[in-house]
Amino acid sequence: MNNLLEGLNPAQKQVVVYDGGPLLVLAGAGSGKTRVLTHRAAWLVASGKARADELLLLTFTNKAAGEMKERLLGLLKPTPEESKPTSGVLTRGLFAGTFHSFCAYVLRRNGKAINLLPNFVIFDEGDSRTLIKGILKKLDLSDQRFKPAAVKAIIEQAKNDLVDAESFSKKVYDPFRKVVARIYLEYERSLKAMNALDFSDLLFGAVKLFAEKESILAKYQEKYKYILVDEYQDTNHSQYLLTKLLAQKDRNLTVTGDVAQAIYSWRGADYRNLLNLKADFPKIKTINLEVNYRSTQKILDVAYEVIKKNTKHPILKLVTEKKEGDKVVAYQALSEGGEAGWVADKIKTLIDFKGVDPTKIAILYRTNAQSRVIEEVLIRRGLPYVLIGGVRFYERAEVKDVLSLLRVFYNSKDEISRERLEKNMGKRRTAKAREFIKNQEGKKWKSKPLLEAMLEASSYLEKYDRDDEEDRKRLENINELLSVAQGFPDLGEFLENVSLVQQEYFAQEKEKKNWVNEAIRLMTLHASKGLEFEVVFIVGLEEGLLPHTRSLEEEERLEEERRLCYVGMTRAKTNLFLTYASQRLFFGKTSLNEPSRFLLDVSEKLLDFEEADALDEGWDLPDEW
Repeated sequence: MNNLLEGLNPAQKQVVVYDGGPLLVLAGAGSGKTRVLTHRAAWLVASGKARADELLLLTFTNKAAGEMKERLLGLLKPTPEESKPTSGVLTRGLFAGTFHSFCAYVLRRNGKAINLLPNFVIFDEGDSRTLIKGILKKLDLSDQRFKPAAVKAIIEQAKNDLVDAESFSKKVYDPFRKVVARIYLEYERSLKAMNALDFSDLLFGAVKLFAEKESILAKYQEKYKYILVDEYQDTNHSQYLLTKLLAQKDRNLTVTGDVAQAIYSWRGADYRNLLNLKADFPKIKTINLEVNYRSTQKILDVAYEVIKKNTKHPILKLVTEKKEGDKVVAYQALSEGGEAGWVADKIKTLIDFKGVDPTKIAILYRTNAQSRVIEEVLIRRGLPYVLIGGVRFYERAEVKDVLSLLRVFYNSKDEISRERLEKNMGKRRTAKAREFIKNQEGKKWKSKPLLEAMLEASSYLEKYDRDDEEDRKRLENINELLSVAQGFPDLGEFLENVSLVQQEYFAQEKEKKNWVNEAIRLMTLHASKGLEFEVVFIVGLEEGLLPHTRSLEEEERLEEERRLCYVGMTRAKTNLFLTYASQRLFFGKTSLNEPSRFLLDVSEKLLDFEEADALDEGWDLPDEW
């Protein structure tokens, strides 16, 4: 048992051996919370307080659950001195998994109590959208007005809030949601007829089962003496109720979380669940983990300057033994191209002269559309990169659709582009595009005005709903093409430039197996959560980008943007670079930008400022590009 405490700091040891009921562990970035949670689980087994099959470890991804289970099995593995017959006994029956996998496990065994047959199938996101498309057709509703993805998101949120179809139909009043209520009712009838559940139903069904069938709840309360949950700030309402119900009897609930890393409200996560625990478990003990094992103190101090401005949740001030290290660098570029060029030059220096592993370098940005200029500059510099959780800019479906519009205009014999339009735009929009092209014979257009005119003439943008998160990303990517078009007024040169970049994509993909272990990582700030890198660049630190323009009028959203910036900063272990451009060609328009308020929040003495001059902006000189 003493081995389980080796290498832990006093606060971590306190978490591991705590024996006083409910426990809230506020764990800062890089403070070893997953390690502490697994050591606590191992301690409970090794000390005889619980068998492994009396522990329930819950998290959000299969990868995280697998890592927890693997760590726990390693901690409880018998030593060579122990008799072989006991091997595996300590870990027998252990459940470490996602909320959804646990709920599926419960419903397979007890679902009959709420009229659910045990051989139910689980619909993934694609299955659900296909079902909704069929319902729209059945109800004679437009899938443009009622986009399946948007309808599914509303239904999913209702289920996460434990609102069934009938209740939803009674509480909505606006015309759009009244129609969604009809779709929801039909959606539920269809699922029931097929003995199917979607992912939200797994949570909804388990909570319903436990709330309505006390004997079944009592059985699981008796089975699981200790409930341990990771990343509690990311729980939604149904996940909160599930853990509350299971922990009511013995009240041995341990949760870890950090409100400063709560960045998924758009998925239904509610960081206030961490704060609400104190109302439902008045005797809960709170232990703060404030020692960071990842970053230098200089990085942590800059990140704290940003996050401390939030007022709606507790803030941890992290410390580390890594007192040395470089200052955080803030760089002002003259343009988005200059910014990308400076980042590429810095990376080349770090790799060539400091020996930094390229896979340990990350470039983070707020929106997917920002990757375009970075990708092009890295290609020109011959620096391999991989996009984490995303698709290269010119390979994104909506970008390829719009480029097909321009290619057909430029060359009416391009059957590949024509076929793509007919497949992805529909007959009505394709006919509109053809009519526009026919009427332009003999006219000369510059790339950007033509792109704008064709988008309007074809009504292509009507495919997307500005209130839908995923559709907004697609619209941002389409708008980013306007920036490319602005830089290449001649349509032939514009399309040639795109083809050259795409050819580089293809060449890189062919050689991917040879360079993937030497590639820089590109990703959004959201995608970076849970990861760490030696060197981090956060680009586009400007008002309207980070924080995003949609968050500027609402305090709750602004605080989440601040947390998002904090998450990005605390991914860095040794070096952090923050960049912004004094002017940016974004969505086809040049704008003068103010530095992000998050950057201005940081004391000047904590930053090493660098500034571009006009000569630094010659990054794109080769004419052949």
